[in-house]
Amino acid sequence: MVRARWRRICHGWLPPTFRRSAPIGSPTRSITVTEHASQRIVIQAPPQRCYETVLDVERFCEWAPDIKEVRVLVRDEEGRPGDVAFRAAAMGRSSSYTLRYSYGSNPLRISWRLIEGDVVQRMTGDYEFLLVEGDPNATQLVYDLDVDLLVRLPGFVKRRLEAKIVHAAIDDLKSRIEVGTPTG
Repeated sequence: MVRARWRRICHGWLPPTFRRSAPIGSPTRSITVTEHASQRIVIQAPPQRCYETVLDVERFCEWAPDIKEVRVLVRDEEGRPGDVAFRAAAMGRSSSYTLRYSYGSNPLRISWRLIEGDVVQRMTGDYEFLLVEGDPNATQLVYDLDVDLLVRLPGFVKRRLEAKIVHAAIDDLKSRIEVGTPTG
């Protein structure tokens, strides 16, 4: 019985479950694995324009196709988004989550962390907009994201989901910013 189960796990037929040793009847905890994505890209626009585009969370639906609805719940004293509720298409269904944005001492960095979500257990991330040396009209965008999902997914599904998230966060954002950027 144990060998058959192990064989099904090794061949991908069953997802492995990891449990802490505990007495019978006591609760067990599943081990979660944090997925990390990080990417850098150069955008042909000044850092301030990039920052302002990301700050305009209400318009995410216009350039990030999987974002279906955005509601700013709280703003900080400078009028920037604080707590923001999102509804997004995820894995063939609708997912909801709320992020808390923070702005620290770096004026061109936006960070966020998950407050609550129905599919995501933990999420932290940030955008940082760096001036490209010698070109005041170019920005190096640094994007970092750490996610723990509540649902267990096969590796290839996680990679596909990560690729979609990074594509929206980087490539779709770049397109959105550069479309309105005058050239020459």
